Amino acid sequence: MSSLINSHLDSLKAGVPLLEIVYEPDIRTGIEAAEYVAELQRLVRYLGVSNGNMQEGSIWCDVNVSVRPIGQSQFGTKVEIKNLNSFSSVSRAIDFEISRQVLLHSQGQSDQIVQETRLWEEGAQKTITMRKKEGLSDYRYFPEPDLPEVILTKEYVDNIHDSLPELPEMKRRKYMSMGLSMQDVLFLANDISVAEFFDATIARGDEVKLAANWIMGDIAAYMKSEKLTINDIKLTLFKSLLN
Repeated sequence: MSSLINSHLDSLKAGVPLLEIVYEPDIRTGIEAAEYVAELQRLVRYLGVSNGNMQEGSIWCDVNVSVRPIGQSQFGTKVEIKNLNSFSSVSRAIDFEISRQVLLHSQGQSDQIVQETRLWEEGAQKTITMRKKEGLSDYRYFPEPDLPEVILTKEYVDNIHDSLPELPEMKRRKYMSMGLSMQDVLFLANDISVAEFFDATIARGDEVKLAANWIMGDIAAYMKSEKLTINDIKLTLFKSLLN
């Protein structure tokens, strides 16, 4: 930002390392995109690489939306929506933008869909123009001159892969094989601390469904009322009570 006598620099992300994850254009709805982000949040929490709190900016999303007529192989004009910081905003912003572009197509105004960056306006529940982009040059794709390349060898990647803990999808499959309901599975596998406590409890020989019911009932209710996590309360006695 600048004026006649001053220039102002937004240092919001200064000094914060950023890892950008880009996925294939294979998502069709807002809710599908939101679930992808939710699974990514569970993954980084399981791995301990981030707290994953979207409200703190630990994860945020920029989404690209384009539509095309049925039968057309070429993608439509891409519109980017910046800095979405909740699952609900991801879902609603995408669905709104899809509807906006489809409406323009149906009205014969597809030329009004231009390559641009838009913002999600939460109060009005709509996207608004932030800035226009004319081509790839506007994205400023160039190497960072002050940072060396990071070369990851296959051996390094394989070692990391072999050291990974059970990830959320693996937990869910394991709990389903125990005969737990989908509701039980999703609750227990959502938080790695809850999953680890549940695993430790049943490893002592406690009945699987009884342990799940107690965690999802009394323990979950207490955590919710006191605004605590499972790591904030002492649960060693709980293991004994189930024996």
